[in-house]
Amino acid sequence: MKKFIPLPRKFYEPSAEVVASQLLGHYLIRNTPHGPCGGAIVETEAYLTDDPAAHSFVGLTSRNRVMWDAAGYSYVYFIYGNHFCFNAVCRPKGIAEAVLVRAVEPLAGLDIMRAHRPVANLRDLTNGPGKLCAAMDIDLNLNGADLCDEKSPLFIAENPALKYFLKDHGPVVTTTRIGITRAAALPLRFYLESSLFVSRRVRSTRASKAIHVVSN
Repeated sequence: MKKFIPLPRKFYEPSAEVVASQLLGHYLIRNTPHGPCGGAIVETEAYLTDDPAAHSFVGLTSRNRVMWDAAGYSYVYFIYGNHFCFNAVCRPKGIAEAVLVRAVEPLAGLDIMRAHRPVANLRDLTNGPGKLCAAMDIDLNLNGADLCDEKSPLFIAENPALKYFLKDHGPVVTTTRIGITRAAALPLRFYLESSLFVSRRVRSTRASKAIHVVSN
């Protein structure tokens, strides 16, 4: 079985805007009793300090407490009364920022994920934040999980072939975030254009000044 090596904690210490783009191509891994499942991260959104769209904007609460802790831990929340969202906490303790993982390309434990989320089309398995959490059985029990520990029930692992993955799945597109009303014009969503598992693509690179395409 392939051994997954977690990204180090220092990886998460920069701004969430930096980490969000750098997470693309690395592996989100869920350890289960039946083995690991997960895949490559292909879409992210950054939520920053003093960002009106960030949960931390209202200050420290029981819900967002983990955002204020050390970098490299998971922040999981329940939304719209029907699904969970997974975030990676960034910045040193006391500075609350996080990266929402919006989509992954499933590469490990497909049977495990399909048992949690039966779909006819593989593209629909993990192409959205709620979908990937359902498929990988990520819920509030994993809030605060150590993403830097390979024995953790949830962690993010280095992709040793990252350069080639990005070349095959790029370019990286930077655009505005989805499903928010506050600070909606900020270009803080990042995705790999050639991945089939991106939740939503921009219609045209001419449609918005916030869109930026980076070749790899």
